[in-house]
Amino acid sequence: QVNLIESGGGLVQPGGSLTLSCAASGRTLRSSGMGWFRQAPGKEREFAAAIRSNGATYYASSVKGRFTISRDLAKNTAHLQMNSLKPEDTAVYYCASTSGRTIASMFSSPSAYDYWGQGTQVTVSS
Repeated sequence: QVNLIESGGGLVQPGGSLTLSCAASGRTLRSSGMGWFRQAPGKEREFAAAIRSNGATYYASSVKGRFTISRDLAKNTAHLQMNSLKPEDTAVYYCASTSGRTIASMFSSPSAYDYWGQGTQVTVSS
């Protein structure tokens, strides 16, 4: 059983920063991938960023250059550093785990992930 526990959401002003964390148990990040998705009210869940077991990273065009995904292998935790936040970044953010066999082209697809965290709210507002 894989468990993912997110933390770090909250309220931030436009232009501000937040760091989300996702602590994983039951599957090591050394041999699996981790993704961050987000879902705004009334919208579909969308891909934000992902990191493969080999450390390769992927970003949605809407967050590239502002968000950075990283991982701490010793703590088996992934992070999403979010800078220059905009009101349109407001959403519930979910981390998700995928096996080490996932191919690169699938990392942006929710269907590639078999375990999900409970979600954490990020609100960007003045």
